[in-house]
Amino acid sequence: MPVESYDLVVAGGGSAGLTGARTAARLGARVLLAEVNEPGGDCLWTGCVPSKALLHAAARDGDFGAAMAQVRRAVAAVAPHDSAEALEAQGVAVVRGRARFTGPRTLEVERGEEGTRRVRFRYALIATGSAPALPPVPGLAGAGPLTSDTVWEPAEPPERMVVLGGGPIGCELGQAFARLGARVTVAEMADRLLPREEPAAGELLRERLEGEGVTVLTGFRAERVTDGAVHGPGGRVLPFGRLLVTTGRTANTSGLGLAAAGVAVTGRGEVQVDSRLRTANRRIYAAGDVTGRSAFTHTAGAQAAAAVTHALLGLRRGPDLTAAPWVTFTDPEVARVGMSAAQAKEHYGERARVRVLSHERVDRAVTDGRTDGFTALVIGPGGRIVGATVVAPRAGETIAHLATAVRLRWTAGEYAKTVHPYPTYADGPWQAALEEVYASLAAPGTRRATGALLALRRALRR
Repeated sequence: MPVESYDLVVAGGGSAGLTGARTAARLGARVLLAEVNEPGGDCLWTGCVPSKALLHAAARDGDFGAAMAQVRRAVAAVAPHDSAEALEAQGVAVVRGRARFTGPRTLEVERGEEGTRRVRFRYALIATGSAPALPPVPGLAGAGPLTSDTVWEPAEPPERMVVLGGGPIGCELGQAFARLGARVTVAEMADRLLPREEPAAGELLRERLEGEGVTVLTGFRAERVTDGAVHGPGGRVLPFGRLLVTTGRTANTSGLGLAAAGVAVTGRGEVQVDSRLRTANRRIYAAGDVTGRSAFTHTAGAQAAAAVTHALLGLRRGPDLTAAPWVTFTDPEVARVGMSAAQAKEHYGERARVRVLSHERVDRAVTDGRTDGFTALVIGPGGRIVGATVVAPRAGETIAHLATAVRLRWTAGEYAKTVHPYPTYADGPWQAALEEVYASLAAPGTRRATGALLALRRALRR
């Protein structure tokens, strides 16, 4: 078989793979992307696009058939942008098949009846993503559970659904299916929903879900699953028509031939990378979910772009994800960037503080009747904004400007200097920053200084 040569070979056509391949092509490199399925990855086919379409449709009319039709329309509208044809037009060679490394600088792409393509590369990017993982609960695998990959398959809404996992995916899909008519129970093993977020955000979301008829159980560990029921602590039994599991994911590294390439993996099967996303084989990089360092489309893309730029051009800048925001797209949305209050306290001690503004004081929230949200600014040494949380409709849009503030190490005063449009939910962070400024003006030392300056000005202006 002939051996083809490329500057960069990308294994995987999800968010990281697409960004990596396109970046390399724009730099003038000869690029090959190998993907088992259609390009687009989880984000397009089973994740971001369909789930947000479902949430929108569920909030709009609550009809299951109409919601699923909206999901299909959204996917169909986005798919052409990520298609093999679009990539080829951008200078990326695309092959449908499974990539397997055969050596430190070689791999094969198995294409079934079309045969195997042998490839030699200068550099390679592993971007094969992750897949839903089932926890080791007796009887779970045999109960036909749905995951975020397969939840789109039922033709009819379940009458009763149990969701194992109260993280972002479980809360989003649980709320959507409840709005589509299912009796939903969300069961989370931790002591609150959204364990990674500020406790107040998880509590607010719990109240909202329960207000919509969702049963929320925290501190619930599934012990076993029998026919149509999840059994938990104290004899608690949760009957279900369909069971949705959203408790975790596992890296897609099986069958990649990583040992032959000299690429090491962790005990969890994730590709080990350094700060520049290089594997143990310095010719091979990895980005996205497969590394265990990214759980979001936008961070996977940022990783891939940085990895490819470093590989092809030698630019020694790793991806800066310290100010990468993320959003849980429930209603209300929960958006965060940077440190939480607890993380800041642990890192900075008494030099850290939190400025919380209730959205009862945000006029747009008042006009919309959505005053249940809040903005929390986490302030570090020197008055710099080191983190933030916003809980509100469209909080994902509001958090973008706060991400800029965290990345550029703005103080609350610098943030307050930026004029924000009124009335919007962005008024919440702006007012919180103003309150921080006002508090500093009220400090005794500042008050003495401003008082002395005022006295001087009065004397000069008599």
